[in-house]
Amino acid sequence: MTGICAAGHPLSAEAGARILREGGNAVDAAIAAMLTSWVAEPLLTGPGAGGYLLVAGPGEEPVLLDFFVAAPGRGADHSRRAEMLAVDVDFGDALQVFNVGAASCGVPGNPAGVAEAARRWGTIPLAELAAPAACLAREGVPLNTAQAYIAEILGGILTSTPEAAALFAPGGRVLRDGETFRSPELAATIERLGAEGADPFYTGDIAERTVAWVSEHGGTLTAEDLATYEPVAREPVRATYRGRDVVTNPPPNAGGVLLALALRHLDAAGPGPPRLRDVVAAMEAAQAERTPEFTTGLADPEFARAFVASRLGSTTHISVMDAEGHAASVTCTNGEGSGLVVPGTGIHVNNIMGEEDLSPLGFHRAAPGTRMPSMMAPTVVLRDGEVELTLGSAGSNRIRSAILQVIVGVVDHGMTASQAVEAPRVHVENGVVFAEPGVPVEEELDPEIDVTWFRDRNVFFGGVQAVERDAAAGRMSGAGDPRRGGVAVVA
Repeated sequence: MTGICAAGHPLSAEAGARILREGGNAVDAAIAAMLTSWVAEPLLTGPGAGGYLLVAGPGEEPVLLDFFVAAPGRGADHSRRAEMLAVDVDFGDALQVFNVGAASCGVPGNPAGVAEAARRWGTIPLAELAAPAACLAREGVPLNTAQAYIAEILGGILTSTPEAAALFAPGGRVLRDGETFRSPELAATIERLGAEGADPFYTGDIAERTVAWVSEHGGTLTAEDLATYEPVAREPVRATYRGRDVVTNPPPNAGGVLLALALRHLDAAGPGPPRLRDVVAAMEAAQAERTPEFTTGLADPEFARAFVASRLGSTTHISVMDAEGHAASVTCTNGEGSGLVVPGTGIHVNNIMGEEDLSPLGFHRAAPGTRMPSMMAPTVVLRDGEVELTLGSAGSNRIRSAILQVIVGVVDHGMTASQAVEAPRVHVENGVVFAEPGVPVEEELDPEIDVTWFRDRNVFFGGVQAVERDAAAGRMSGAGDPRRGGVAVVA
C-alpha cells in the first residue's frame, strides 16, 4: 500500500490514489483530487471557490495554507452594489436560506492555493496533475446520486441566471442522476492553471473577464482585489485530547478554534468515552462562544492567542495519507455558488459573501481583503508526533460537530475510520438538537430538549472524509462519507 485518498466523489478519490501509486506524495495526490473535484463535484467547488490545506507528517511542523475567499471591494463603488437574491434550500427535514447573485461574490482563492501548494510541497509538475481533470471536463462526468441530490436542492440557484442554467440545466431543468456534466471551457481553464499557474486568474485575462462579468451584474469584485490576493501560510491551532495533539485551522477562520474548544471540554470531563450528553454539552459550549466579540476579534492575532490560552488550556473535503505517514487535509467550498458563470471560462463564482453563517454581524461589513470566518476545519490528530488521523468535513455550521464526533469515535470508541464516519450524528444549534436515526437521544438527553429528527442520513450533517493510521500495527484505513457520495481509495 502506498497510501489512501478519501474524497467526496469516486473519481476525485481515484485521481489522488493514482498519483500515490505513481510515486507522488500526499500533497501531489490532494492537488490531483482537488482538480478532479472541480469536475466531479462542480456544485461544491471549482476555480471560483476557496479553501484550506493542512499538511503534517513525521519530522515536519504542521502548516495550514489559507486560500479561502476574501471580502471584495478595493476601489469599488459600493453604492452601485446590487441586491442579493435569497434562495430557500430544502434538506428535506430542515430549510436553510442562501443568498446569491453578483453581490455575493468574494475573491476566489482556489487557483492561488493549488499553485502555492504545488510550489511548496509538490514533486509532480502541476500540468501533469491537471491534465486528467481537464480531460474529464471535456469528455463529461455523469452525476452520481449524491451530486444529483445536491443539484436538486440547489436548483433555484443553478437556474437563477441564463449562463448557470446553460451549464447545469441545459435541458430546461437541472441535471439528474446519470446525466452528464460537461464543460470544455472549464477544461481549458484547468489546463491554463496547469501550464501557467495562478497568474491568469489574478492579473491576466481570466481575471479581467471575471471582474468585468461580476461588475456588470452589480458585484464589487475588482481587479485590485484579485491582484493583491495571496495564499497565507499559518501556524495551526493546537489542542490536547486524550494524550494526542489535534491540529486544525487557526484564526481568522472560526471553525478550528471552536472545534478545539469542544475537544477541550470533552477532555476535561474525564478519561472515559464521552456520552451523548457530554458531546452535546461540548457543542453547546463552543456555539456559545460565537459572540459578536468573537467574530470581530478573529482578525486580531492578540485576540486569537488570548482566546486559545484562556479556553483551550457546501463544501467538499479530501484527506490523503501516503506510505511515509505524511498527511494532506484540504477543504474547499464554492458556498452554493452565486449563479454567475464567467463566459468562456466555466468558472462558477462563489457566493461566500451571501452566507449568513459567515456574516453573523450582517452582510458586507467585512473590510476588503478580509478572509471570511469560515467553519471549515481540515484537521490532523497526532500521536507521539505521528499522524494518527486526518480528516475534515463539508457542511457549513455542521462541520465542527461532524469532525468532533468522528474524532470521538476513533479515539474514544476505537472505531475504524469507516465506522466513525458512518455512525449517526447530532448537531446542536439555537437550542435545537438535530439528529439522525440511531442516535440514543431519548436515553441520554433531557426530554424537554427540542429535537428535530431526520428520516435518514443526510448531507445536512456534513461530509467527512477521513484516513487513519496505526503506526504500531502498520495498518491504514480510510472512509468517504456516504452522506455525500464519498469514498476512500487505497493506492
